[in-house]
Amino acid sequence: MAIKKLSAETLRQQKGISFPGITTCFFCYSRQGELFMGRRSHNARDEHDRWENGGGGLKWGSTVEANIRREIKEEYNATALKLEFLGYRDVFRTLEDGTPTHWVGLDYAVLVDPSEIKINEPDMFDDSGWFRLDNLPTPLHSQFEPAVKKYYPRLSQILKNRYAAS
Repeated sequence: MAIKKLSAETLRQQKGISFPGITTCFFCYSRQGELFMGRRSHNARDEHDRWENGGGGLKWGSTVEANIRREIKEEYNATALKLEFLGYRDVFRTLEDGTPTHWVGLDYAVLVDPSEIKINEPDMFDDSGWFRLDNLPTPLHSQFEPAVKKYYPRLSQILKNRYAAS
């Protein structure tokens, strides 16, 4: 029996629905200890007007770290200077139409140069900025708070170390 390869579009539409999707998530931070976040526009797939850290589905044939580097370049025009693995999360969500989804989020803290940052997808984001963990914008993406809660000790240490070193 020959196995038929599905098209990239079919796979994209079924990720997280027919099988668990894998997403590479990144908390971009500066040497000043701030996180870069974007606010999702009404053109984004979901979570409109909510602030997020950034991420993208793992592409076939790409390593996790290469995928993160590509996504940061595509979304924010920046080069990932340092990647630090924070951990993984099982992400169970429900789409607006009631469809349950399951994603595995691979989460990284990524050092970037703020002078490089530029939103390359202005149709997907209508605002952006740099924020400290103790002064985040609202409303937040539904997955931001659970991720920060899980990684808070490590993430806050990374940000403090960067701030102290600058």
